[in-house]
Amino acid sequence: MSPLRILSLPEINHVVVTLHRLRRRSKNAAVNLILFRLASCCGLRVCELTGLRVSDVRISSARPHIHVPAAIAKGGKARNVPLWWDAGTLADLEAWKTKRLEEGATGDSPFLTSTGLKIRAAQLRWETTIRRTLGPERSEMLSIHDGRHTFCSQALAGGRSLAEVRDAAGHSNVSTTNTYLHCGADDGKVGELFAVEAVGGVA
Repeated sequence: MSPLRILSLPEINHVVVTLHRLRRRSKNAAVNLILFRLASCCGLRVCELTGLRVSDVRISSARPHIHVPAAIAKGGKARNVPLWWDAGTLADLEAWKTKRLEEGATGDSPFLTSTGLKIRAAQLRWETTIRRTLGPERSEMLSIHDGRHTFCSQALAGGRSLAEVRDAAGHSNVSTTNTYLHCGADDGKVGELFAVEAVGGVA
């Protein structure tokens, strides 16, 4: 796995801070923030994040997590993705779920948008977000699936075990997860794997 296909922590920080600022006046930016979190900070495949339902994001449990049901998971294998690994990701997803419920969504409603999101639309949102926040050069290097690579690499760099990341990513065996061991270029902190620093008054 090339390090160029992994978002660094400063890059994640920049994207998240920018989308936080823009979401106050743009519904598209708000959706893009959640899409970016699901891909890069939760490691969901594009078919998983577009198929996610409101009830799959389980915030109120003792161990908040995303339940990826077998119907949308690769290989038909359900899994749980921990949300307690990163406080910022948990807070953003919790706020978004609350907003969706306030809009009248039910547990079976699509999580990202009220009408659902097609895979190609999600890919285009990713490409637009990366191009506008990190520039065209990085946009050409980073597909939405590279968000998943980022999650695996940064979680390992941040101190999570191979077994933990294997289970969160849904890898069939630990040898796949092992390929990410030397990709993370940054140190993370358990509990704040994708910590966002305040920039220009925006946290």
